[in-house]
Amino acid sequence: MSSTGKTPKACVIGWPVAHSRSPLIHRFWLERLRIAGTYELAAVTPADFPDFVRGLAQHGFVGGNVTLPHKQMAFASCDALTETAARLKAVNTLWIEAGKLWGDNTDAAGFLGALDQDAPKWDADPGTALVLGAGGAARAIVHALQLRKTKRILLSNRTRARAIALASEFGVEVVDFGDLPGAMEGAALLVNTTSLGMRGQPPLTIDITPLPASAVVSDIVYVPLETPLLEAARARGLRTVSGIGMLLHQAVPGFTRWFGATPSVTAELRGLAEADIRAAA
Repeated sequence: MSSTGKTPKACVIGWPVAHSRSPLIHRFWLERLRIAGTYELAAVTPADFPDFVRGLAQHGFVGGNVTLPHKQMAFASCDALTETAARLKAVNTLWIEAGKLWGDNTDAAGFLGALDQDAPKWDADPGTALVLGAGGAARAIVHALQLRKTKRILLSNRTRARAIALASEFGVEVVDFGDLPGAMEGAALLVNTTSLGMRGQPPLTIDITPLPASAVVSDIVYVPLETPLLEAARARGLRTVSGIGMLLHQAVPGFTRWFGATPSVTAELRGLAEADIRAAA
């Protein structure tokens, strides 16, 4: 937290940024924890981003979140990185420490926090996990699963070359989309990291019938709150974890760094975020 004696101020930086739910989350915590801080939107173009983040302190900010399309540029702009950010090559959380601009990536922590809360003991016997997608979110989730000592991680993407590149970097296996039914038969966890199923995008058209009855199904999409994938999983009686949990949990580490208190992801906060998403539908 800032040691200047001024009210700490943080922001979310994006282009566009008006859609971000970060202000709702952080302002809720500031109010509930009775912290005299502020959290703002910062609409910054890609061309202006490097100068903006280098001048965070001059703008009065103790740090901020980074959203699309700036996560890779933020990675390149930092003076220092956490081990996770260095591994994932993307930054979504910034703060000033000893005059240096630090960067972290909290997506892996957010994913694990959501699983722990919504599917307790999912990793009691971390067998095979099947991850769909090969983008930035897939990188974070494969990293998270490796942190929890998942025995086997299978990666599948419609563009096989992207899956191979990511799998070779992280030492996991590739499964062709056409071979998903067989891969599902022994999976304890299925995770969709693609945008398929998101409002305005095509649905994720896979048959999850082969999944064991004990499997957990996670979808990082949170608009809509329940994707067709999660609906199908619920219809089978499987445990599900929606993207709203990851959204809320990934915000915790940044708040702690900026405002000096560790907040909780409560039912009240989740209800507030869900209501906001429904209202925007």
